[in-house]
Amino acid sequence: MKHIVRRRYWWFALSTLFILPGLYFLLLHPVITTGQFRIGLRPSIDFTGGAIWEIHFRDQQFEQLVPEEITQIYAASGFENAGVQLSRAETTEGEVAAAIVRTKSLSPERPEADQQRVLDALTARYGAVELARLDNVGATLSQESTRNAVIAVIGASLAIMLYLTWAFRQAPHPLRYGVCSVVAMLHDIVLMVGLAALLGAFFAVEVDVLFVTALLTIMAFSVHDKIVIFDRIRENLLKRHPDESFDELVNLSIVQTLPRSINTQLTPLYTLTALLLFGGASIQNFVIVQLIGLVSGTYSSIFIAPQLLVMWEHAEWKSWFGRGRSRGEEASATA
Repeated sequence: MKHIVRRRYWWFALSTLFILPGLYFLLLHPVITTGQFRIGLRPSIDFTGGAIWEIHFRDQQFEQLVPEEITQIYAASGFENAGVQLSRAETTEGEVAAAIVRTKSLSPERPEADQQRVLDALTARYGAVELARLDNVGATLSQESTRNAVIAVIGASLAIMLYLTWAFRQAPHPLRYGVCSVVAMLHDIVLMVGLAALLGAFFAVEVDVLFVTALLTIMAFSVHDKIVIFDRIRENLLKRHPDESFDELVNLSIVQTLPRSINTQLTPLYTLTALLLFGGASIQNFVIVQLIGLVSGTYSSIFIAPQLLVMWEHAEWKSWFGRGRSRGEEASATA
């Protein structure tokens, strides 16, 4: 563990390796498949508006249902281009065939009439049916949800950066601590959003309000862990030996806080694993995103945020553009 800082570009390469597939499905895959640029996430009705119907078929077997036929029934009832996904549902009477149908929003003037018209058409074709769930979100509400989600993430990032800059005001260059924490936190956000795009492409997983909740929760966990390491760096700076380099000091701080960083994240990890194994299907995607974000936040706290601080201290980006060797390279060469 003596060379965590020295191998910082290996950690950056590893992060890039995990982030690139998600970025492909987030940005490039939609262009290749549709020829148009759009964000490669599958937004739920929380962000797009529309209605989700969960229909239980009491008199039909799962094998007897045909999605195209259900789509035609919805089209005849005024809901064109309905998306139908067949499934099985557990009820008090046992397992029944079910369908999750996504349509445009119900009419705000007569939603009960729209609902009854569809149920009457389904009953005439399939016998006894039950509307187990109907979520209807209007376009105005969905636009507001999208705007609030973006504002929440951006606002939280700015607030965290300003707070950390103030909290480390007694350390040299306090702004660096705030900026490095937010950049490392954005590393976690990009990884999670890319994961959501990948899951949406292969498993039709949708992004909903719970996903935004998971993002904000992971931001809190991630920053908390980074504060622990940065606080130890600040303490060690106050009693720094004259012959001790900044790289050695940061590496020592990481090693000293490593057990605490890992133990702090293990507690929610156990809880989330229990929820994943024994929780309901409705929160499964939320828990998966939380687990991935928790692991990513721990990784970025140890292998990304402190390394960015070292890079900034040595201004290493100057060597990337042919402006000579950085102070970090000179220190390594003389070590």
